[in-house]
Amino acid sequence: MRREEARMAEEPLRLLQFTKSFHIGGTEVQVVELLRGLPSSYRVQLGVLQDMGPLMDSVHRLGFTPEVFPLNGSLARPNSVVQVVRLARWLRQQRVELVHAHDFYSTMLVVPAAKLAGTKVIVGRLDLAHWHGAARREVLRGLTRMADHVVGNAEAIRRMLVEEEGLPPERVSVIPNGLDLKRFGARVREGLKAPLPDTKGAPVVVHVANMNHPVKRQEDLLRALAQLRGEGHVLHAFLVGDGPRRTELEGLAGQLGLRDTVHFLGHRSDVPAIYARADFGVLCSTAEGMSNAVMEGMAAGLPMVVTRVGGNPELVADGERGLVVPPLQPEAMAGAFRRLLADRELGGRMGAEARAFVERELSLERLVRRHDALYRRVARGG
Repeated sequence: MRREEARMAEEPLRLLQFTKSFHIGGTEVQVVELLRGLPSSYRVQLGVLQDMGPLMDSVHRLGFTPEVFPLNGSLARPNSVVQVVRLARWLRQQRVELVHAHDFYSTMLVVPAAKLAGTKVIVGRLDLAHWHGAARREVLRGLTRMADHVVGNAEAIRRMLVEEEGLPPERVSVIPNGLDLKRFGARVREGLKAPLPDTKGAPVVVHVANMNHPVKRQEDLLRALAQLRGEGHVLHAFLVGDGPRRTELEGLAGQLGLRDTVHFLGHRSDVPAIYARADFGVLCSTAEGMSNAVMEGMAAGLPMVVTRVGGNPELVADGERGLVVPPLQPEAMAGAFRRLLADRELGGRMGAEARAFVERELSLERLVRRHDALYRRVARGG
């Protein structure tokens, strides 16, 4: 090994993790886990577009003070160019070897800045780009192709990148999300942060998702519940999450005669404890990457009912770790619920296998180890 290569191998790898903000979401949670888990052989710094969000407390407790590069609104404003130039200068000053952009807005800023600075860059593609219009998706595609490497968290995303966006397969890696099971268990033991509605012993299904975008399709859950109620089944639902669609969804629950069995809980920080009090979980999305909500339900030992989109079937093998149904078909979802209500032993076996799968394949240690190997290969060819 040449002297310069030996010196580089001994020095901590200078890595910048970059995300939009630290509001509660799957991407942000995974960034926090990487900040917590990467070994001391890294000099990790943190960049954000906005230094806000409930997870900022966790970031500060880990000893990170993020460098802020605010977009202040539309990407089309001149300030975006200012921030690209400013970030490029900062990357050179800090001698950053590699920057990992974790989301759409970060990618818009980070990729051109990294190219100006001569810094290696990894782009995270963690969804199916379902919420972008055609123009945005084309821009994202172009910037993704400029990156040194791309990380998806599900095979469905890798297929989209290779087959639809034309990325060379060797420049795309799949690293599934990871879950810190010790911390998850501790959060279960901490218990509820606020009371839950009294279901008088009736079975409960839990749905965890924001209410910002129609892609989450909470209305399909409501219609499935209404079908079961019409058949005489009593099944309560806890809907965790909030957003502008909540009022509309509450109205639909009322129209379907579900006000007494459908409970809108809003944002909750005690999701593991809520899952621990449920019989099964559900996710109704029409598009999805690798859902942290599904992973947490599985970690709680619940059989999950999920739609056959994105990374959902990779997590929930149909009939083994839960049940998989077609999207946009409330009647199929009602059938899955009916099956679990009729056979509690089946649900228990599926839930146990779901928990074992998370322990085996989706640990935080695996997440960190895979990123560590990728970072070193991209930054230093190791």
